[in-house]
Amino acid sequence: MSKPAAGFLILAILSGALNFILTGKDSSALPLIAFGAFAGLFILALIAGRKIKFDPVLR
Repeated sequence: MSKPAAGFLILAILSGALNFILTGKDSSALPLIAFGAFAGLFILALIAGRKIKFDPVLR
């Protein structure tokens, strides 16, 4: 896992936890939106971090 992917994963977990903490006190959707954004960026960082090797010679 790349460093940006790990950072986005941590941010997604923290914003998800913040959403659960603030559920009873405030009905703000901002932590949930942040969770979705960071989770999406985490998936993109995982895809971008992979090194895909393509062998054009079929054996």
